[in-house]
Amino acid sequence: MTPVTAPKVSPQQVLAFRTRQHQLGPHRSDGDVALLDYGIQDTGPDGAAWALAVRGGEADPERTALAWTLRAAPHAYRRTDLAAIAVATSPYSEADAAKRIFDASKPLKAAGIPVLDALKEVATDLRELAAKPIVKGDASGALNRRLGEPFLRHCKPCNAVHIYEMPFRLAALQAGLELEAGTSPPVLRRVPKLRPANFAHSGDEAAPRFDVIRNHLRFFGPASMKDVAGYVDMPLAQVKAHWPADAVEVEVAGASDMARFVLDEHLEDLRAKAPAKTHEVTLLGPFDPYLQLRGRDTLVDDEARRKELWPVLGRPGAMVVDGEVVAAWRPKTAGSKLTLRLQPWTKLTAAVRSSIEAQAQALAEFRGVRLTGVVDEG
Repeated sequence: MTPVTAPKVSPQQVLAFRTRQHQLGPHRSDGDVALLDYGIQDTGPDGAAWALAVRGGEADPERTALAWTLRAAPHAYRRTDLAAIAVATSPYSEADAAKRIFDASKPLKAAGIPVLDALKEVATDLRELAAKPIVKGDASGALNRRLGEPFLRHCKPCNAVHIYEMPFRLAALQAGLELEAGTSPPVLRRVPKLRPANFAHSGDEAAPRFDVIRNHLRFFGPASMKDVAGYVDMPLAQVKAHWPADAVEVEVAGASDMARFVLDEHLEDLRAKAPAKTHEVTLLGPFDPYLQLRGRDTLVDDEARRKELWPVLGRPGAMVVDGEVVAAWRPKTAGSKLTLRLQPWTKLTAAVRSSIEAQAQALAEFRGVRLTGVVDEG
């Protein structure tokens, strides 16, 4: 039998594909952002609202809601999809649940308490506590009084006993709770008309449109199994066990030897010839979904640049043109004034410079401040 050779694609084709899938630049949506099927992380000063804006969407509280889901981070979703998202973001198994809550699983196992049972208990208690909107700290304190010792830890910074953070967060949507937008500290409240899932379903029961493994290949393909496991905080064995039957392997020129895959329905689009340059800039926040991928070498092939874009602390945002990062940026605010500090990675054309100015102005208007300029640094 003749071995099947994986189709070969260029990094430029990969970036063009992801740009289309993420609805960036000339591919902006008409208002319905596809990434809401997977969730848009709400981290940083501009968060999910800016990520939606650059894709042609809007963070309308009537239509979008925030919930702690993947990696226990807050993500934006369509409000009407929350029941389906609760299923899709559920652990696939006991082992998966233990992986997602990290060190919180150790005292539970030592006490003979299955992790999924523990999460159900936390979700049940949270549901009762949030009969009216409740501040996170108040909910945490009340849980401390309800739950047994295996659920709690000693927090050295504040010298107090708290429930472990990951079980608290991952149980919230399962309890039928959302995060009130714009609240700090976060306020939890019941989602109207949403019946609590309470971990009654596993992730493999998700509708294909919301399946987290399929969506990773849909938006971040070509991706490896390890990439998916890292993004979802799922054991690699679970990813392999639930790998889509219609995932096909492709070879990315110049990339690592790790096998990478895309959904069969997207293969033709991936292999399409990279389109002509548009010179249109998209200003991405530090935690924009486009920058959240785990296989970073395709997006940024230079190791020093990767360290610059993804430092341990204090990430910058990214200027992207035709899927390629051309500069890192940081804001400098003084009262009601905003200056964009730019670190170009290449020589920027006049057309790109003009597009950067337009994006910086849009960000200033989004923040409700006045743009004072775009300044090159380094």
